[in-house]
Amino acid sequence: MSSRGWALFIALGIIWGMPYLLIRIAVAEVDPLVVAFGRTLIGSLLLLPVAAYRRQLAPAFTRFGPLLAFTLVEINGPWLAIGYAETRLNSSTTGLLVAMVPLFAAIVVSVLGHERLPPRRVTGLAIGFAGVATLAGLDIHFDDYGALAALTLAAIGYGIGPVIVDRKLRGVPPLGVITASLILATVIYAPFAPMLWPAHVSSGAAWSVAGLGVICTATAFVIFFALIADVGPARATVIAYVNPVVAMILGVLLLSEPLTLGMAIGFPLVIVGSILATSRGGK
Repeated sequence: MSSRGWALFIALGIIWGMPYLLIRIAVAEVDPLVVAFGRTLIGSLLLLPVAAYRRQLAPAFTRFGPLLAFTLVEINGPWLAIGYAETRLNSSTTGLLVAMVPLFAAIVVSVLGHERLPPRRVTGLAIGFAGVATLAGLDIHFDDYGALAALTLAAIGYGIGPVIVDRKLRGVPPLGVITASLILATVIYAPFAPMLWPAHVSSGAAWSVAGLGVICTATAFVIFFALIADVGPARATVIAYVNPVVAMILGVLLLSEPLTLGMAIGFPLVIVGSILATSRGGK
């Protein structure tokens, strides 16, 4: 990897480890749907001029059905579910649990017949889900299992999204897909946001929502596309193993969240399991 590639990789690893911290701060005062709405609105407004200038927006909207499906499973559903989960769970725990996305992605691809699951990858799934079970069993109380269910649905959605892009949106410029999806997600959230709008928002919550839109959405996707161009899509996905580490560090250092036994045992299992489950090796 070139020095530019490493710089992009490190920057994106930090940026995509930040949302859990910012969401945790924001949902303490603002409804999760309003937080997600603010994020999609800001992100779409910033990316729209770029996508329009490059004439990459129209091709995405011509495939409206797949675009809507991608938006629901990759943005609307997961961002709302993660926001809800963070009203119940620590940001570090949330970030670590979302690390199970590669596990569900491997299952989705196998079920659809794109790839088979050889013994090595099945072992990876077993190890990864053992890590999730450890995190859930040691760190999550029974009355917070609704949050765990929400994160599981978010992870499933994140696993399905790339398959939709690969099968139904292939050939459409990625920036066009992301920008069109953010616009569509904003429209879907918009009717509900006024009903849940808070009477007062502190500067901390407001800046957190702004950070989600500007840094963790618009800026992050621009860097992600640059990273893909530099190192290729396969190597770029390794970023999924870095983000949870950043989320855990930020939660512990900035929000004084505990570094628990469940994290110490469960997180390495999730990462090792994800690496094995998504490996290309045949055995």
